[in-house]
Amino acid sequence: MIKAGIIGASGYTGGELMRLLLVHPKVKVTVATSRKLDGNDVCDTHPHLRGLTKLKFQNLEPEEVGSCCDVVFVAVPHGTAMYIVPQLMEGKAKVIDLSADYRLRQDIFESVYKLEHKDPREAVFGLPELHPEIAGATLIANPGCFPTGAVLAAAPLASAGLISSVVFDSKSGITGAGIEPSQTSHYPNMAENVQAYKLTTHRHVAEFLQELSRLDSSLTNISFTPHVVPSIRGILTTAHIFTKEKLELEYVRYVYDQMYKDKPFVRVIEGIPSLGAVRGSNFCDIGFEVDHRNNRIVVVSAIDNLVKGASGQAIQNMNIMFGIPETEGIWYAATFP
Repeated sequence: MIKAGIIGASGYTGGELMRLLLVHPKVKVTVATSRKLDGNDVCDTHPHLRGLTKLKFQNLEPEEVGSCCDVVFVAVPHGTAMYIVPQLMEGKAKVIDLSADYRLRQDIFESVYKLEHKDPREAVFGLPELHPEIAGATLIANPGCFPTGAVLAAAPLASAGLISSVVFDSKSGITGAGIEPSQTSHYPNMAENVQAYKLTTHRHVAEFLQELSRLDSSLTNISFTPHVVPSIRGILTTAHIFTKEKLELEYVRYVYDQMYKDKPFVRVIEGIPSLGAVRGSNFCDIGFEVDHRNNRIVVVSAIDNLVKGASGQAIQNMNIMFGIPETEGIWYAATFP
């Protein structure tokens, strides 16, 4: 059994990691840390886990967690992991960081997040469909939720060098804002409402640029505007992809089918993806239509932001790192409707 620890286990991603790992056939969760909840039953904070675990939160130093685990998931706020990961890396444990601290090159991270990076070591960007080198990695930088859905939506056309520009428009459930309440997530402000924010300055754009320019170095014209919608889970991304030439629907489908034919968690579908069809699962559904008049492909992707957008993808990465089937423990249907 793989012994797993979770640092920062009291939040949404920590709770989702535990929900999935507690029924993973090859994993035993041995440590769940929280400074403020030290000694409390995990199930008091995550009541959906009642009957599945008797773990209590512990306030342990990273070295202690790393010494007793084979893999450690770091689910802490941005700017915090860089102080934790160096201590974990001194031990035997493989590390999967769910924050942004290791996703970007040092200078880009510091420019985007306005923080000095204290540990600018290299990590593998944990998008399994695009990074086979995950298999040999000891440190994974789990992607952001918006970049996961958006990059997967555009990657086939970017890889083929067919994109002149792309505009991403994403709608996210409220859990994307984290467990701490805010004015944005306050019920009277969110119910029956859709809120756009950071119209041109969202920090995840750096991840879009990094990953899509890896596939096509000439692709730099990338725009993104996020919205939060009155839904708990999910991200629906509409990618307006303007192409360098007129493309027929059959060819576009061929390009997507070829890239994702051996990728079990990406489903290229007929029609328009929906959040209900992926909620609670690790799938990313992708559908598209061709707009010949404007040399535009409208690609829609749907993911669960807490699963494929965070914790499920982290476990997918763990599976690959340990040489077990990437679907192990996360191969199940959505909770539709």
